[in-house]
Amino acid sequence: MVIEFNSHSLKEFRRLPKPTQRRISDKLEFFASSKAPLFFAEKLINSDIGMYRYRIGDYRVVFDIKGNTIIILSIGHRREIYK
Repeated sequence: MVIEFNSHSLKEFRRLPKPTQRRISDKLEFFASSKAPLFFAEKLINSDIGMYRYRIGDYRVVFDIKGNTIIILSIGHRREIYK
């Protein structure tokens, strides 16, 4: 699968500390390269921000899947991402 960031999520990603960026990008590459990337995801219920989320430490990555592409919609700390 291919990973794409929208402009909002790319801006959020760049604001994170460098070690956190590295950790998130490594995990996203791992998830995307797996045979079943949704195995690691949690489906969001009644959410306006996206269909699925990955949990990477204290950070959440909210995304949708279209075809063979994971579209990252939002990245943030767990206490702030759903507000």
